Amino acid sequence: MLTSAQMARFVAHGFLRLDAVVPDDLNERAVDVLTAGIPAVPYGTPVAEAFPEGSLPRRLVAVPEVAGALHSLVGPEPRIDHHAVHVREPGQGSAQPLHGDAIIDVRPDAFDVQLMYYPREVTLAAGGTLIVPGSHLRRTNESDTGRYQNIRGQHRLTCPAGTVVILHHGLWHGGRRNDGGERRYMFKIRFNPTVRQRLLWDTRDLADPAVAEELRTQFPWYEQATGRLELHNRVRLWRALTGDDTFDLDHWVTRVTNRPTRAAA
Repeated sequence: MLTSAQMARFVAHGFLRLDAVVPDDLNERAVDVLTAGIPAVPYGTPVAEAFPEGSLPRRLVAVPEVAGALHSLVGPEPRIDHHAVHVREPGQGSAQPLHGDAIIDVRPDAFDVQLMYYPREVTLAAGGTLIVPGSHLRRTNESDTGRYQNIRGQHRLTCPAGTVVILHHGLWHGGRRNDGGERRYMFKIRFNPTVRQRLLWDTRDLADPAVAEELRTQFPWYEQATGRLELHNRVRLWRALTGDDTFDLDHWVTRVTNRPTRAAA
């Protein structure tokens, strides 16, 4: 299970990185399985029905660190939105445009997550997935951001084999061109929650000052004015995740939600 500080970091950054958590034997098996492909399942299929017991995806989501993170973010028994195998040959094609994996999503109190699994080491030459930390709560439509080539503070993934990255569905990201010497493999699953996403993690550190510090994180690409909206939206999401309507950073949400109902004397 994630801690409150880790949850706050996810709310601020929009992703969670779990380095080398998948066992070597599963990584070795994964290359053959992903090369052969994994059959599609209908939208909304429960995990147990989507992936047979003992299959690569089923074993992947049962890895303790992965299972704990998924439970903390979307709760028990999430459903499969879709999944996909992405394989990049050496020197193949061009970089994928920067995008979010959703149409404009105005939900302030719920979100989907995308699990990205890398069974092999991803080097800088192999390209990897480019992400823009802190971009997930800015309302865009799919590839609206595709015209942007480089953004200050962007993060290009390099990682050891067996790494899992879990993204908020709105995070801006894109696969890079593979200029390495080996195929690059990535398996993606998007999960939809089936329960209210409230206090699903280890909350023993909920009052830790580290929570607010994580939520205050700034990123180099934020504008002075619009960047404040990112903090505002984080507070709204944190209130929804905790049920605490009094939580705030610098009173930004409190002042714009102030609607007194008491009549003047």
